[in-house]
Amino acid sequence: MAFLNGFLLAFSALLPLINPLGSALVFMTLVGHAPPAVYKSLARRIAVNNIIFLGTIELVGSAILNFFGISLPIVEVAGGLVIAGMGWKTLNENDATAMVREKKEECDEKNEMLLESLNEKVFYPFTFPVTSGPGTLVTMLTLTAQASRHGLEGNLLQHGGIFAAVVVLSVAVFLCYAYAPKITTKISQSTAHGILRVVAFILLCIGVQIAWNGVSELLTGLMKG
Repeated sequence: MAFLNGFLLAFSALLPLINPLGSALVFMTLVGHAPPAVYKSLARRIAVNNIIFLGTIELVGSAILNFFGISLPIVEVAGGLVIAGMGWKTLNENDATAMVREKKEECDEKNEMLLESLNEKVFYPFTFPVTSGPGTLVTMLTLTAQASRHGLEGNLLQHGGIFAAVVVLSVAVFLCYAYAPKITTKISQSTAHGILRVVAFILLCIGVQIAWNGVSELLTGLMKG
C-alpha cells in the first residue's frame, strides 16, 4: 500500500511538471529537422539520463536537507506552497501551451549556441531543464521529505513508489520525444488545454495537502512545547 501511495503521489505531482507532451514540443523545436533515428536515439539517452538524474536527487535529498539543517515539516510547507503555486499559475493561464513556453524560456539561447552537436545537449538542455526543470527538483525534494516520515519498511516502499513513478514518466518522455514530429501534429490545442487544466487542479490540491501536512506537524510541535 505504501508503494502504491508513493507511486500515485509522485506520478500525479511530477506529471504536469515533466509534461512529456509539452516538453516534446520544445524538444522538437530545439532539434529541428532530423531523421527519425536521431529522434529515437536522443529520446533513449534523455530518458535514461532523467531516471539517473531524478533517482540521484531522491537518494541524496535527505542528506542535503540534513546538511543544511532543514526539518521535514519546513520542506513540506515550502515545497507544498511552491507546488500549489505552480498548479494555480497553470490553472489560470489563458494559453494552453503555457508550460511549454516556460520550459522554452528556461533554455538559455546563448548556451545553446556554444554546444557543438545534439549529442552534447543530451543532459543540458534536453534533460535539464527541458525535461526536468527546477520545479521538478523542488517537487522531488518535497516527495522525499514526505516519504521519510514513515518507518523503515514504509520509507523504502514509499521511495520505491517514487522511483517507479520516475521510471514510468521517463518511459513516457522517451515515447513522446522519439515520435515528437508525429505526435505534435495530431494533438489539438483545445485538447491540450483541457488536459492541462485538469492536471493543474490536481497539482494545486497535492501542493495544498503537502503544505497542510507540514503546518499540522509544526502546530503539533508548538502545542507540545
